[in-house]
Amino acid sequence: MRRRIVRWWAMTELRAEKRPDPKRRAFWLKHLHQWHWISSALCLVAMLLFSVTGVTLNHASKIEARPQVTQRHGQLPAPLLAQLAEAGDTDKAPLPADVREWLSTELSLRVGDRVAEWSDGEVYLSLPRPGGDAWLNIDRAGGAVEYEKTDRGWVSWFNDLHKGRNTGPAWSWFIDVFAVACVIFCLTGLFLLQLHARQRPGTWPVVGLGLVVMLVIMIVFIH
Repeated sequence: MRRRIVRWWAMTELRAEKRPDPKRRAFWLKHLHQWHWISSALCLVAMLLFSVTGVTLNHASKIEARPQVTQRHGQLPAPLLAQLAEAGDTDKAPLPADVREWLSTELSLRVGDRVAEWSDGEVYLSLPRPGGDAWLNIDRAGGAVEYEKTDRGWVSWFNDLHKGRNTGPAWSWFIDVFAVACVIFCLTGLFLLQLHARQRPGTWPVVGLGLVVMLVIMIVFIH
């Protein structure tokens, strides 16, 4: 009888040691839930955008786009044309400030300090943009200004946002911050799955299924 009592007591102590501390579990649940919902709130709109554009990019060839081309022409005044002549044989340099101001006033073009390509006969400035393209050409001899912009529509614009194509440093920083928030969202979700896995036996099989499906497609179907 005494041996049975001792054995029962030892088993009880062993179970108590294996049982997780409720306070510790509550602490991690509280903080993981907090980080999970904050990161999900930060990611929500951007994640929807990147998910939808992921589909449109995957089927880009099936989505028709009708580019719209806009052209503008102008004549550079003689004083500004003289400034281009004074620039000499510069290969690559921004346009003079007065020329940029004239372009903004007369043609509503804001080129900033982008680097232009200079040659003996012309100055060419490439102006790539999300969802399209544009360029500016100035004849250094006669002062003729020619501008052309191609717009491929909203779908192309959002697709370029997804790729970070010609979007500038601000959007590039946003993508980096968004990626970090997504990592936090996924990791906190993983730890929450671990905490709830005992009450949900299908947790790890479902997670494993997602991993296996991805690996099979990568190994077998991607050539």
